[in-house]
Amino acid sequence: MPTLFVPFLASINTPIVLVGHSYGGMVISNAANGQANVKALVYVAAFAPEAGENAGGLNTKFPGSLVGPALAPPVSLPGGGHDLYVQEEKFHDAFAPDLPADAATLAAAAQRPVTDIAFGEPATEPAWKTIPSWFVYGDHDTAIPPKLHAFMAERARPRAIAVVEGASHVVMISHSAAVAKVIEDAATAR
Repeated sequence: MPTLFVPFLASINTPIVLVGHSYGGMVISNAANGQANVKALVYVAAFAPEAGENAGGLNTKFPGSLVGPALAPPVSLPGGGHDLYVQEEKFHDAFAPDLPADAATLAAAAQRPVTDIAFGEPATEPAWKTIPSWFVYGDHDTAIPPKLHAFMAERARPRAIAVVEGASHVVMISHSAAVAKVIEDAATAR
């Protein structure tokens, strides 16, 4: 798991709320460990792994993800591994069905890849066991199945779970006010 953020987090002298979307949930779950200044974790349509789990395995736990079949052929990386992209013509359905078609087309063209190595890397002991967490996701997420979101949220025993009706994997774009409210709640919690 990326440890790049750990020195950065330690350098901040104020309370921190870490927010992760999608694979970013894997990152915040690991990076927050041992960071006394991280006061809350917010999972926005994000993976919340248990120790030893990986994103690829989690995403096959329940049916419903359209991402696997929507992936373009992997792009080889010089140091090993591959970059993964969602095919532009399948992006709208697999990732953002609640966005207007032109917004989904723009998002598909601007997408950042994720490496196949990242989806197979096992998580360490999750910070959600010791740091308060909040979850927000859409009930129409076609990238990470809503049943998986519910499973991960329930086992993390968060302070709150917000399920946004009709929202997709990009709930932070299509329902930004609902997501902002969850982040604000985490930031102001005692």
